[in-house]
Amino acid sequence: MIELTINGQAHSLEVPGDMPILWVLRDVLHLTGTRFSCGMALCGACVVHLDGEPIRACLTPIALAAGKTIDTIEAMADDSLGRRVQQAWMDEAVAQCGFCQSGQIMSAVALLKNTPNPSDDEIDSFMSGNLCRCGTYPRIRKAIHRAADSASLASTSAAETPLFYEVSV
Repeated sequence: MIELTINGQAHSLEVPGDMPILWVLRDVLHLTGTRFSCGMALCGACVVHLDGEPIRACLTPIALAAGKTIDTIEAMADDSLGRRVQQAWMDEAVAQCGFCQSGQIMSAVALLKNTPNPSDDEIDSFMSGNLCRCGTYPRIRKAIHRAADSASLASTSAAETPLFYEVSV
């Protein structure tokens, strides 16, 4: 029995300890926002947060998550930074096919939690492990900057500034 918390809910799972987190999420818990792509932890489509750190769910065994917390793309609607990143993704029209976007968003949230105002180089370095077949990297970078800017505005005048705002470019 593996005990852990997923998206704020406690779970006791009877699954093999070597089962990848990805398959527990998708096949056992029916949380299908986390994607399977390469299966070798190379593309980033399967990124989730384990105790706040981004990991590749396709190869990480569920036993390593025992007693810990996993957050998936489904939890980002309940996370203020996750909502800002998702809104920035929409504002910048990042997604084309959309397949990699849950992993991209999860990585972007992790980046912004550790580096609230990243430079282009920091974004490129941190996000380099997330592949986008459609090549939306410039829009991804722009969306991360937008989410960082909205966080700055929200923290400086939270009572007066809406969480999401429009920027003319």
